[in-house]
Amino acid sequence: MTHSTATVPPPFSVLGVRIQNVVREQATAMIERLIDRREGPAAGVYFVNAHTLNLAATDPAYCDVLNRGELVLADGTGVRWAARLQGVRLAENLNGTDFIPAFFQATAQCGYSYFLLGADAATIAAAADRARQMFSGWRQAGFHHGFLTDDATEAAAIEQINAARPDVLLVGMGNPIQERWIDRNRSRLRMPVCIGVGGLFDFWAGNVHRAPGWLRRAGHEWLWRLAQQPGEKARRYLVGNPAFLARVLRERWKTGQS
Repeated sequence: MTHSTATVPPPFSVLGVRIQNVVREQATAMIERLIDRREGPAAGVYFVNAHTLNLAATDPAYCDVLNRGELVLADGTGVRWAARLQGVRLAENLNGTDFIPAFFQATAQCGYSYFLLGADAATIAAAADRARQMFSGWRQAGFHHGFLTDDATEAAAIEQINAARPDVLLVGMGNPIQERWIDRNRSRLRMPVCIGVGGLFDFWAGNVHRAPGWLRRAGHEWLWRLAQQPGEKARRYLVGNPAFLARVLRERWKTGQS
């Protein structure tokens, strides 16, 4: 185990969602404690960015789902801006695409296991193969596609996951589907931790390529994603980002007036 003893600051809130302001090592330690707990319903770990928070701002039920998660982490420049408007310095950008491999590497000697759930059958198989190559210190308990379109398919997938008894279930279905799925099924899942990982499996399968390191460090990977997938991402970024900024400014103004 790699549990950190560093003091964890109190969470801050953006558009009604509580977010833990921690660095990678602290988040790793918090997830390990959730794994070690091994009782009660599966814990939910979520990453929130401007798009996620836009969805939560217009859907109170989804906002409640996120707030029921045991750990909500800040992803992206938009969250950093929102924190700064509150006088909060964001400790670290913890997007799932970078954090999950770092978490696996930091805990490689702990004997943990994982299961992959999401994407289509070809993508999840390719992602699982890549994960086995990258994370030899972890045991891959299994994988299943994410097209759980009826009760029988979903029940069969949950049965397969529970039989594998992983320590961590990675769920890659995109926002808000993955968080809602975890929240709805956490009492049926027999593992300690479920983590929503968005499009991570597409990266691992090679369907989508990461931005250059310098662009990621500058906080502008969204530009790379927009260039690669303009049809899919244009509304999310070109409309969603200004809408998010307007919402957090309005929230800040209302807070200042109260």
